Amino acid sequence: MSLADTAPAAGDAAIRDAEAALERVAAARNAIGAVIFGQEKVVEETFVTLLSGGHGLLVGVPGLAKTKLVETLGVVLGLASRRVQFTPDLMPADILGSEVLEEGADRRRAFRFIKGPIFAQLLMADEINRASPRTQSALLQAMQEYHVTIAGERHDLPHPFHVLATQNPLEQEGTYPLPEAQLDRFLMQIDVAYPDRAAEKRILIETTGERETKPQQAMTADELVAAQRLVRRLPVGETVVEAILDLVRAARPDGGDPEIVKHVAWGPGPRAAQSLMLATRARALAEGRLSPSKDDVAALAEPVLKHRMALTFAARAEGETIAGLVAKLVGKRIG
Repeated sequence: MSLADTAPAAGDAAIRDAEAALERVAAARNAIGAVIFGQEKVVEETFVTLLSGGHGLLVGVPGLAKTKLVETLGVVLGLASRRVQFTPDLMPADILGSEVLEEGADRRRAFRFIKGPIFAQLLMADEINRASPRTQSALLQAMQEYHVTIAGERHDLPHPFHVLATQNPLEQEGTYPLPEAQLDRFLMQIDVAYPDRAAEKRILIETTGERETKPQQAMTADELVAAQRLVRRLPVGETVVEAILDLVRAARPDGGDPEIVKHVAWGPGPRAAQSLMLATRARALAEGRLSPSKDDVAALAEPVLKHRMALTFAARAEGETIAGLVAKLVGKRIG
């Protein structure tokens, strides 16, 4: 059989794989929507984060179903999940694991590594900013390199591996700011706001009765990995690539947009552009499309860039916000 004969067959197989992935992704979105009400944007951004293969930071006051969303995603996507409640006295070993000295039947002693809760496909770091920076930093290597090093030995994490962390706003008591290096590991910062009246009414009715809707599995971990591979194969037009570059580079103090960067102490690095590229592809797939557009860039610019920028003291005094600056950039660079 010639190459000309095999090429169409390979193309047909790729199309079938893409269509199957689209069906599974749509089923997963519907399964999440059956449990989580009135937070469509939050659900979309969190789902897109996982489709991108990244980690998400959910920020909001207590009681807005952040924990329930993460638990629902674990069930719907078929991921082995673990939860860690971050507290001020939490230590790195409580997350990563530790070595213990054991004595065998022959009286020989040896160290054995006991895995911590980080060895899961979906780790929920609940109220992550209530732990000390030292403990928060225990996640740095895992979130970037997908393995941890204990006593000089490498231990690989499960595949896929995702961290979904919840955070209380920094103005609340008993919280610690996340280090900038760790913030940059999160693909998105997802702000969770109060639901609107109609959604809250549905919440009251659905969650205070005799029966409560339970999440149903719609994908497996292998199917999620296949969808993540498909995300990386989706074609991206030159105009979308240039829009991402324009947006990210314009937010940097060195050579960025003068009207914006005068308010910025530090701006997004190359990882921000990488995250935005993956997220736009994943958003397209989540909406049933096989190629992203500039609209996807505009929709995801704020959650991808917001935690990778900081205001100057003067900008804060003038009432500027990162969200406002990103909106201005989007208006000027993407339209």
